[in-house]
Amino acid sequence: MQSQNIGKSKEDYLEAILMQIDKNGACRVTDVANQLGFSKPSVSVALKKLEDDGYIEKCDWRVVLTEKGEAIARRMLDKHHTFYKLFVHMGIDDVVAEHEACQVEHIISDDSFARIVAYLTESAPELLQ
Repeated sequence: MQSQNIGKSKEDYLEAILMQIDKNGACRVTDVANQLGFSKPSVSVALKKLEDDGYIEKCDWRVVLTEKGEAIARRMLDKHHTFYKLFVHMGIDDVVAEHEACQVEHIISDDSFARIVAYLTESAPELLQ
């Protein structure tokens, strides 16, 4: 199954929002700006586009993922965590593994990722926990 490609930047924003919600129970514009290292006005513009595209909703001070926004964010985060753990397991430095997992998560197709997960399930299930 191949998902729509919404672009690395939007995927990064959605992933950052999800990470903040998972960590803090809620997400604010300031949280996204701090996590991604962008200015609050820049983040506000990007979030407006995500809202217009139906990936998020703004509820007072909170940024909330819609169903389709959360699905993309969870997929990106799952890819990121899987590749990070795989790279570290292979002996790649933590910092390099983090950076490269972030790159790979955006370019690998959902089908290829599913095949990697199936392979790891058989050969190294500890990496998927």
